[in-house]
Amino acid sequence: MIFPDEALSDDKFLMGRLRLLQPRQGYRAATDPVLLAAACPATAGQSVLDLGCGAGAAALCLAARVPDLSLAGLELQPGYADLARRNAARNCVAMQVECGDIAAIPRALRRGFDHVIANPPYYHAAGSPSPVAVRDTALRTNTPIAEWVAAAATRLNPGGWLTMIFSTPNLPEALAALPPKLGSPLVLPLAPRDGREAPRLILRARKGGRAAFRLLPPFVLHQGPAHDGDRENYTPAANAVLRDGADLSAAFR
Repeated sequence: MIFPDEALSDDKFLMGRLRLLQPRQGYRAATDPVLLAAACPATAGQSVLDLGCGAGAAALCLAARVPDLSLAGLELQPGYADLARRNAARNCVAMQVECGDIAAIPRALRRGFDHVIANPPYYHAAGSPSPVAVRDTALRTNTPIAEWVAAAATRLNPGGWLTMIFSTPNLPEALAALPPKLGSPLVLPLAPRDGREAPRLILRARKGGRAAFRLLPPFVLHQGPAHDGDRENYTPAANAVLRDGADLSAAFR
């Protein structure tokens, strides 16, 4: 299904440096793709594949920070793939978007990439469904996270990096899926506030990497012990990423 114009909103990301068409009802990008883009260590001239690219938020946030990237995306749902193409064009970014499944990556994407990024669905399909079908597909899956890792490993060039954001309970499965192709895992917990458990995290792993596993100090998103009113209270570091498009390189040192 292709989304009609009247079903879309026009949303600002990175303080308006990026404008994205998104469905008013359905999966809508929030902070996760912005954080994912900030964590990808791509440099100018490199190639990046976004697995499950949705409307293109993560890849286009990355393009807003890093110039001259060769971008590609794979998206299961035709409506979101169409939006990714439209969003790339309206933001003057060249991006190849193919519709297909990670279990059978289209021939047009069967090449090597310097980076693969992914924001897999968080929840198993057996959970309570969303009444909006396209949102349910974006959030729930029968595809294990190990298959996302395997698909990324197949598409990465030697020495290339996988960067993923997902819910913390999926970490053991993701780490177990890394060998033998991927190694040097770095895990950055994303804590909502100082002293709180991190429900999400970012994983980086390198094709052919042999460094030891590292669990990094949490990246804290909000200031204070609790929400204190109808306003945002991001930490300065989170604000730099989510508003100004800064990278997360310091958090991975």
